[in-house]
Amino acid sequence: MKSAFYTLALLAVAAASSLQAQTTLRIRGSDTLGAKLVPQLAEAFKKNGGKVSFDIAAEGSSTAFTNLAAGTAEIGMSSRKVKADERALCRSKGVKLTEFEIAWDMIAILVNKNNPVSDLSKKQVLQIFAGDIKDWSEVGGTPGPISLYTRNTSSGTYKDFIDRAMKGREYGKNSQKMAGNEQIASEVGSNANGVGYVGLAYIGSKGTKVVTIDGVMPSAATVKDYPYSRPTYLYTNGEPAGTTKEFIDYCLSPVGDGIVGKVGFVPKSVAQ
Repeated sequence: MKSAFYTLALLAVAAASSLQAQTTLRIRGSDTLGAKLVPQLAEAFKKNGGKVSFDIAAEGSSTAFTNLAAGTAEIGMSSRKVKADERALCRSKGVKLTEFEIAWDMIAILVNKNNPVSDLSKKQVLQIFAGDIKDWSEVGGTPGPISLYTRNTSSGTYKDFIDRAMKGREYGKNSQKMAGNEQIASEVGSNANGVGYVGLAYIGSKGTKVVTIDGVMPSAATVKDYPYSRPTYLYTNGEPAGTTKEFIDYCLSPVGDGIVGKVGFVPKSVAQ
């Protein structure tokens, strides 16, 4: 009798564990999406009746694809399109990627709030981040060596900025790599000579200000005019099903679109 009781108990634990595995949605990838937007979408989804727990790790867009390839994520977050080698990696593991555009972002250039520079040209941005311009006096600022902060190499924004702002050039040797948007904003806010870039949802950080680019300020109203605007994505292995599909559908719904705007991104309904 005792043996039967233990057997039933073990079966109950196994069933509970199986249920838990089925109702945990693992999401991996972009810090730009994973630090604020996706967690808030997840919380709203649960409050709206979604019966699922979320395991979200935001360690850079490249980790979206390594996790999807390894089968350790149901959803990948990326602030850029998948690269050919990442798609090939996934294909080699039997993973066929399906892409969903979730929101638009704008890569904003931040300087310290006490920096007199308020506008930069696209050429000046390129020269600053490539290390050609090394002192603020070269762009009309107070003399002082420029402290340059970028994302790290696992970040989609790191590569996207090279493509969109630097014409394929590499970052200057004086650049310092940060793990996320908040770290860049913190460094710039505490360094009078600092400059870096963050996603639109991270502007307004303490001690910082946004510079306009050729007179254009990043905002939802200027998404089609600002030079560093970009779509962001969720990826799944094949067409999503079950809870994964329910969450993706929620993110892409009018309700999800509204949350996108409240968090600080540009809703698809506005950008398109």
